[in-house]
Amino acid sequence: MKLILSDKNLNVILPNNTKFIDLSSLKISNCIGCFGCWTKTPGKCLIRDDAVKVYPYIAKCSSVLYVSRIRYGGYDTVMKTMLERAIPIQQAFIRLLHGETHHIQRDVAPKNATIIGYGNIDRKEKEIFQELVGRNAQNMNFQHYQIRFTDESSLEKAVQTEVDKWEKS
Repeated sequence: MKLILSDKNLNVILPNNTKFIDLSSLKISNCIGCFGCWTKTPGKCLIRDDAVKVYPYIAKCSSVLYVSRIRYGGYDTVMKTMLERAIPIQQAFIRLLHGETHHIQRDVAPKNATIIGYGNIDRKEKEIFQELVGRNAQNMNFQHYQIRFTDESSLEKAVQTEVDKWEKS
C-alpha cells in the first residue's frame, strides 16, 4: 500500500492501492506525553480521535509521501502533530543505530519516502528541514528517502509527478 499524508487537500490522480489522507480535515489532538501507548495499551494511543485511524496506515505502507508547508525549518503544525501522535508504532525500547539512540519499531513495514516541503523557504530553513527529515528517517523505518521543495503554486504538480513515479515503479 502507498500512502499520501498531506497538510491540505490536493487535487491529484491516485493510482490503485494508494490512500490519500488530508490531515487538515481530521481532528487530531496533541500528544500529551503520557506514554500510555507504550505502557498501558502497547501500540494504541489512549486519545481517541482521528489519529488512531491514521497511524496504522503509516505503519503498513511501503511507500509514503508527506506533503507539508515548511515553518521555521520544520513540518507545519498538523503534520508535526500527526507524526508525534504516530509514536504508538514504535516501542519504548531503544536501539543504537550509527552511534545514536532510536526507538525499535513495532511491526512497521520498511518504506520508501518522499517528503515535499512547500512554501517560501529560504536556504537555512531547507538545511534545517533536511537534517530533521534525516533524523526522522531513522525512527520511521525509511529504507530510502528524498526531499523535494516547491512553492505553493506548483505543489499539486509536484505531488502528481511523485505519484506518477509510483505507477512506473
